[in-house]
Amino acid sequence: MKTVSVIVPCRNERGHIDAFCTSALAQDLPEGWRMELLVADGMSDDGTADVLRAFARRDPRLRVVENPGRIVSTGLNRALRESTGDVIVRMDVHTTYAPDYVAECLSALDRTGADNVGGPWRAEGEGAWADAIATAFQSRWVSGGALSRDLGYEGPVDTVYLGAWPRATFDRFGDFDENLVRNQDDEHNLRITAGGGQVWQSSRIRSTYRPRSSLKGLYRQWTQYGYWKPFVMRKHGQPAALRQLIPGVFVGLAAVLSLAALLGAPWLLPVGLLLAYAAAVIALTLAAAEGAGRWSAGLVTRLPAVIAAHHVGYGIGTWMGWWDVLRGAGGRDRFARLTR
Repeated sequence: MKTVSVIVPCRNERGHIDAFCTSALAQDLPEGWRMELLVADGMSDDGTADVLRAFARRDPRLRVVENPGRIVSTGLNRALRESTGDVIVRMDVHTTYAPDYVAECLSALDRTGADNVGGPWRAEGEGAWADAIATAFQSRWVSGGALSRDLGYEGPVDTVYLGAWPRATFDRFGDFDENLVRNQDDEHNLRITAGGGQVWQSSRIRSTYRPRSSLKGLYRQWTQYGYWKPFVMRKHGQPAALRQLIPGVFVGLAAVLSLAALLGAPWLLPVGLLLAYAAAVIALTLAAAEGAGRWSAGLVTRLPAVIAAHHVGYGIGTWMGWWDVLRGAGGRDRFARLTR
């Protein structure tokens, strides 16, 4: 009998953790496989730990792992070290999974021989703003052509949503970088591909992600993603993908032109740049709505703000990250905690 270990970092998920554990443990595994579920709780103070302990008493397949580091990377590593599986599968509390999710991960690993496999990143929102955020998120063009948004793609990728690894992958490439609050998955996948390994996306591995439900939450999320990218680039001397540089370049250019205009060169006001970006946002809005097959007024009027929050947040976060990297600082306190 082989074991697959499902590892999950969480913190303050009282309203979601019971449903998640019930769903995760209902996975339909292939014959000859058993599952253990290790949830790394980041010192929750909302009752999440009590729910987890009660669930573990009812189902011995669930084990609670303490995560005093309180961030995703430390939680993943804690769970990884406590796991016993031949294969490691990562899950997220705010994602729902097809009943054969783990089985398809195992099948893809066997079929491809890859070092990490995962499915496309499918988003569905609940509520008007969450729906617009999910629609923009799902568009490959909004995300710079990322294959992770292509629900039908099967093949090699630079990174993948969540992931499933043979244990040998961690023996070869190491565990997750605990200096990174965000982007620890991208960095690990960069380590794999730079080291001659392969990351594979399979359209048969199906899950649905629940995105943020407000512009403020979306902006904060992508500012954090952008902030940690320079730390990954400092470590490896390259980005995981060139598309990750574009928002920072746009925000930086707009800032430089604006500063020059304020210092006495008004002809350098970034009007042309902003008009070009506005035209690009309109085009991206139309592409996202076309991809979703929906043209409601509510969706189309919200999409430009969502797209701008995504790009500008990422770009500003990138420059904040570079400032801290160049002056030799560690991650800022407000970016150094586990957030949804």
